[in-house]
Amino acid sequence: VQLVESGGGLVQPGGSLRLSCAASGFTFSSYGMTWYRQAPGKERDLVADISNTGGSTNYADSVKGRFTISRDNAKNTVYLRMNNLKPEDTAVYYCYVRWRAQNYWGQGTQVTVSS
Repeated sequence: VQLVESGGGLVQPGGSLRLSCAASGFTFSSYGMTWYRQAPGKERDLVADISNTGGSTNYADSVKGRFTISRDNAKNTVYLRMNNLKPEDTAVYYCYVRWRAQNYWGQGTQVTVSS
């Protein structure tokens, strides 16, 4: 299993970014996917998750109405669209899947929201 995130960067408050996570090594369309984030000195927290078909999504309260998780099963990719970014969204964002009773994480992508 391999998960490769991309799309992070430095953005001003109020700006937008779209993160991508390219997955391989498993049947992507059969598994739910999750985005987590970890800010410096804090625990890793769930941001959003999506069912295998994309028909069900779930968000942390702190990002509801600003972030949108989606997936393209033809491209084995899950996305996180982040709008109206705030300084408190600054973190390393990780893609996650649980496959065959094992936890798999990507390497993470840094998102920094600062003026």
